Amino acid sequence: MPGAKINILIVDDDATLRTSLASIFTTFGHTVRSAEDGFSALVEIRGTIPDVLISDLNMPGMSGFELLSVVRRRFPGIQAIAMSGAFSGEGLQLGVAADAFYEKGKGLGALLFSVNDMAQPQFHPSPRSASKLTPIWIPTNGHNPAEEAYVTIACPECLRTFPQVLSADLCLIHETACVHCSTLVHYAILQRTDPASPQAFQRKPTHVPLMPLCMSETI
Repeated sequence: MPGAKINILIVDDDATLRTSLASIFTTFGHTVRSAEDGFSALVEIRGTIPDVLISDLNMPGMSGFELLSVVRRRFPGIQAIAMSGAFSGEGLQLGVAADAFYEKGKGLGALLFSVNDMAQPQFHPSPRSASKLTPIWIPTNGHNPAEEAYVTIACPECLRTFPQVLSADLCLIHETACVHCSTLVHYAILQRTDPASPQAFQRKPTHVPLMPLCMSETI
């Protein structure tokens, strides 16, 4: 793998996969660290900012969806590769804040190619001007006393929280305004089928339809 030697952070709740990938990238001369979930990854990032973050999407605790959204907002210089066995194809799923996608089980060629590309001295990262539109991924809270499904949103601008009642539409990315500072907040709902299970997302179907974005739900 030609190119500059870089600092890589691998995030996955599968210890065997973390060890295997770390061994492979270390062989190519890269500095590799690993973390078992999003929370542990943020601790590692605060210690040393990696050049490339490789993160599974489906993890207990803080998922890769949430981690990548936080990283894109707080550390926009980190190049990110999302990986999952729950989605097929090479394209990124809508709302995933990453620069590339690796489908688990498809062989390591695509992953090695992406890392090699990012390690090139002449590599120019994708423009991040649209990062403000990167949604924050939040789990549902259940229902309020009026039996309405809702989430608690933490505004990325003023950091204060407020409840948001969910509509019945099927859109993936929603938009609302912070009740405190009026900042537009884009958010997506993290559906966990079983909080105790690492398999929190549905396995990939034959075709994964893209849901539309909803950008007209300001309050």
